[in-house]
Amino acid sequence: MNWSVRTANSIMERLPRLYEDKGYNGKWSYDYGVVLKGFETVWKITGEEKYFTYIKENMDYFIQEDGSIKGYELDEYNIDHINNGKLLFVLYKETGEEKYKKACELLRKQLQTHPRTSEGAFWHKQIYPYQIWLDGLYMGSPFYAEFQTTFAHGEGIEDIIRQFRVSYQHLLDQKTNLLYHAWDERKVQPWADTNTGLSENFWGRSMGWYLLAIVDTLEILPRETEGRDLLVQMLNRTLQALVNYQDPKSGVWYQVTDKAGEKGNYLEASCSSMFVCAIARGIRLGVLDREEWEKQLVKSHQGLLDEFVLLTKEGWVNLNKNCQVAGLGGADLRDGTYTYYISEPVICNDQKGLGAFLQALAEFEEVMNKEQRNDNLSYFC
Repeated sequence: MNWSVRTANSIMERLPRLYEDKGYNGKWSYDYGVVLKGFETVWKITGEEKYFTYIKENMDYFIQEDGSIKGYELDEYNIDHINNGKLLFVLYKETGEEKYKKACELLRKQLQTHPRTSEGAFWHKQIYPYQIWLDGLYMGSPFYAEFQTTFAHGEGIEDIIRQFRVSYQHLLDQKTNLLYHAWDERKVQPWADTNTGLSENFWGRSMGWYLLAIVDTLEILPRETEGRDLLVQMLNRTLQALVNYQDPKSGVWYQVTDKAGEKGNYLEASCSSMFVCAIARGIRLGVLDREEWEKQLVKSHQGLLDEFVLLTKEGWVNLNKNCQVAGLGGADLRDGTYTYYISEPVICNDQKGLGAFLQALAEFEEVMNKEQRNDNLSYFC
């Protein structure tokens, strides 16, 4: 049994309803979208209807017949709340039910009035004014791109490219080619450098979000899209930089990317899964050179299995060493220091980690199976 199928089955058996997971209490949380995008890939690869049904049943708890979304408030202006909308496109395509299109339109309406920086990049949240977080590119941009290409004849794509260009310009560290977690345009947040507005550290999962945002958007945008090549360059440059900070023995990455030898740092499952997924998806899309990246992909995929996976007596897949959450500012006054990032709880089977892991597994298997099919075809020819 493929690891992706094994993991998807484990999630379904452990959590028939994602929103009933401890700590969620039925709220509209972006975590579900990370998991369910993995299920979408597994469904497409296997053709097994149970995976599509799992997506639909979990989303139908929230999506009402009139297109309203249980627990969603547009005027919160939280970019995280856009993420689950990525599943609405496949649900609408497969079922034809208008409620999914209406829900898409509701989320798109948020982006029409969502507050922005002076250069046009979305704030992460209304409660985090003038701030760009790497996380936000994953939450909003692929949905935005798919809406415009599906329902708006591809109009306004330049605004999506702008989100990536502006964030990259401000969050890139020229010395390492890594990306800082966040930037404050006003340079007034307690976590922000008063000269640059940047947060202090390179958090692994934030770069993972950014890389997934790039490959997901690249998959949606037509190849002739102006500015698409900029996203390809960002993907290659960031992944090349991350290879320099990979744990050479395991092939995976640390919670705080550039501080491998410092006390308390640890190899972290969600960011490592995201990097593997970005490499595999990049190869599949043809924006990463297979000859250059396949060996790296195989090594890091095996690292995920060796470093983070434990099986239960039932045969369920457990994913260990997930940072539960990390952010900046807010009511908890999160200061963005190294000590902060290593102090957040490390848990097993966090939905964000499981979702990224499932996506990585499915992408890896698709890429490697495609190569095997091509080899077989060449042999018979």
